[in-house]
Amino acid sequence: MMMRNLHLTERCTFFGLDQKGNDSLHKPNSWEYLINKKYHLVWCNVFKAASTSWMYNFNLMAGYPEQFLQKSQMVPLSLARKKYPRPSVKELNEALNISTSFLITRHPFERLLSAYRDKLQYALPHTFHQKLGNMIVRKFRKPAKKVGTRWPTFSEFVEFLLFEAAHDADLDMHWQPITNFCTPCQVHFDLILKFETLDEDQRYLIEKASLTGIIKPEHRNSGKGKNTNEILMSFYAQLTKSQVKGLYNVFRHDFELFDYSPDEFIKIAREDEENGVNSVNAEPRIELNIDRSKLLPFS
Repeated sequence: MMMRNLHLTERCTFFGLDQKGNDSLHKPNSWEYLINKKYHLVWCNVFKAASTSWMYNFNLMAGYPEQFLQKSQMVPLSLARKKYPRPSVKELNEALNISTSFLITRHPFERLLSAYRDKLQYALPHTFHQKLGNMIVRKFRKPAKKVGTRWPTFSEFVEFLLFEAAHDADLDMHWQPITNFCTPCQVHFDLILKFETLDEDQRYLIEKASLTGIIKPEHRNSGKGKNTNEILMSFYAQLTKSQVKGLYNVFRHDFELFDYSPDEFIKIAREDEENGVNSVNAEPRIELNIDRSKLLPFS
């Protein structure tokens, strides 16, 4: 696990992300951290990277009874923030000096698909993400395909995301790059866990942080349906190579900092249609008019 930290440090330096500055990548984003003072544990909650499991664990450590958590209808993050106020940078730095800090990463493309399926393909009725999905269908569905699913296809979602990224919009927290969300080049983590080796990694964390008997290394909300890799490849095979390369550009720092590769996804992607337009480089052509104030900071 030490090699992950060394790799992260080297790539942060290579990209200059370890330098101090005023933009979002060059100053700590303490907003998303949870600090448990009793057990001296600091975690940045990356959505779609075992966040359900570890939000449950942090709620247990905060004193919520297990039976209550299993029956509660409240969003887990809302419960957590009652016990874990969002820290200032100063409070985060003070906690880091006396705590075990950790981050869980996941292959950017796997995390993105998980977010799409959870928040758009299976969007709950009357939620922000259902409304967002409807907007994506209206704006990004081609005329020849106006009849189709009520939710956006994965390709339509990718077109929307690339459009947002090309125009420097703040991306939804469920698919925002970890580099932006947790600023790992500005905050030192003792442990970098990976979703791909989560069982082994979190057992190590629990032992190191002296949490044995306090929490259990469960993996909640691990997915819906058939083999995850089969699903992953079937969705990315729907995309063009330009779309996949565009996504790589959006998540490039996550790929580089956490040692992931996009190669197999580029390989299975479709060839671009003749005279097609790469949406990353397209001129602004629509006004999205999204009411971001209705995007609640949880789920």
